[in-house]
Amino acid sequence: MSPMLQDKVAIITGAGRGIGRAYALRFAREGAKVVIAEVLLENAQKVAREIEAAGGTAIALQTDVSQETSTNEMAKKTVERFGKIDILVNNAAIYYGLPRKPWHTWTVEEWDRIFAVNVRGVWLCCKAVAPYMQQQKKGKIVNIASGTASGTPGATQRLHYATSKGAVITMTRLLARAMGEHNICVNCIAPGATMTEASLAGLDAGGSASLKSSTAQARCIKREEVPEDLVGAAVFLSSEDSDFVTGQILPVDGGSWLR
Repeated sequence: MSPMLQDKVAIITGAGRGIGRAYALRFAREGAKVVIAEVLLENAQKVAREIEAAGGTAIALQTDVSQETSTNEMAKKTVERFGKIDILVNNAAIYYGLPRKPWHTWTVEEWDRIFAVNVRGVWLCCKAVAPYMQQQKKGKIVNIASGTASGTPGATQRLHYATSKGAVITMTRLLARAMGEHNICVNCIAPGATMTEASLAGLDAGGSASLKSSTAQARCIKREEVPEDLVGAAVFLSSEDSDFVTGQILPVDGGSWLR
C-alpha cells in the first residue's frame, strides 16, 4: 500500500512534543515533508532529527502562532523550502500545566493568554497558508479542538481552555464554508483526555492514577487514550481519501462524547 501523504507538504504547529510530535512522526512515515512549527525551537529540532534519522524529511521553524509576523514567516519559509503547502495541522495550544480551579477565579490576563494562542493562533495560521492553498486550488486544514468543548465533567475547572476549543469548532465550520470554493477542506479533531505530559503535569502520582482511571471508565472503550490513537484520524483528514469531507468535527475519544 502506498503512503497516504506521499510528497505532500505538511505544517504541524506545536509539534515539539506530545500529540503534535505523534502527528509529525506519523505524517513523515506516510511520505509527507513535515514542517515542525514550534515556539520552542530546541523541541522542534529534536523532532525534526527524529524524522530525518528514520529516513523522512523535516525542518524545524521557531513559530509563535499568536503573532502574525511569525505565522506569515512560517508559511513563507515552508514555500521557499518545499515549494507549496498542502496541509496545515493547527495543533499548538496552551494546555500544559494549566491548574484546575473554579471558573470565576481565572484572571483576565490568563483568559487573554489562552485565547491569543488557542483561537487567534488558529486563525492566523489559516490566514497565513490560505493564499498558497488558494493559488494551487487545493488544501487540507485540520484543527484540533477538545472534548471539553462539549461540556464534559470537570471542564468548568478549565473554563477558558474549554471555551477556546469551542471557538475552534465554530471557526472550523465557518472556514469550511469560506474556503470550500477553493477546494480547501477544513475539519476538526476533538480528542478526549489523552495521556501526555501536558495532561498529567501538576498531578501527583495519586492524581495521575485517578485521572487515568476516571477517564477510562467514562468511555465505551475502557482504556487510556494515548497520542497514537489520534494520528490515524489526522492522516485521513489530510489525505485524498477525505477530499469530500469538510466542516466536520471528529471526536476521537474512545466513546466519551456520544452524539
